Amino acid sequence: MSSRPVVAVVPAAGSGERLGAGRPKALVPVAGEAMVARAVDGLLASGSVDAVVVVAPAANLAEMRAVLPAGVDVVPGGADRVASVALGLDAVGDAGVVLVHDAARCLCPAAVTAAVVDAVRAGHGAVIPALPVADTVRRVDTAGRVVGPVDRTGLLAVQTPQGFAPDVLRRAHEAAATSPTASRATDDAGLVEAVGGEVVTVPGDPRAFKITTPLDLAMAEALVGAEVRR
Repeated sequence: MSSRPVVAVVPAAGSGERLGAGRPKALVPVAGEAMVARAVDGLLASGSVDAVVVVAPAANLAEMRAVLPAGVDVVPGGADRVASVALGLDAVGDAGVVLVHDAARCLCPAAVTAAVVDAVRAGHGAVIPALPVADTVRRVDTAGRVVGPVDRTGLLAVQTPQGFAPDVLRRAHEAAATSPTASRATDDAGLVEAVGGEVVTVPGDPRAFKITTPLDLAMAEALVGAEVRR
């Protein structure tokens, strides 16, 4: 087992327009604590993460640093998510495992993070937590007419943190830097798949949902409140 550290990159440079908060989404409080701070706290609480790099909007670096624990590195982000993660990757140093974790999945349980790290340590180059798709899914045409059902067998909803061997993730981002379609990638595992890399899954958790809308935020605050009352 490698003794090199596990470093998490947390892309937190999004504007959060769908949340309608009028500030970077990662700075929106969830039950009194900034979303990004809850995400970082959860990573560190797993006992599997040695260091965290937060990628923030260039105009909000000081605000980000003010809400984060001492020792968390904060670097300016890029024009899109792919560029921001690449900038965070430049700051991870000699990591043995790199995680990429959305700040908006700030209630992800520590056990999920630990399972992802363990799988990378076991020799997998790319690991994602995922859950079976529960909703009924239909395929529609451009006019919105239903054209048929979608078989859910083998379909999974992907979460973060996603874990990688550093060379695997760097190779994927190097390829993405010259790809005109890279900005459309929704996660780093997709970049790895695009260069022919194998991605494996570990069980995700419903609490690792992504806060995108005001309803998501209300659900997150309710979950935090329920946990506090236990």
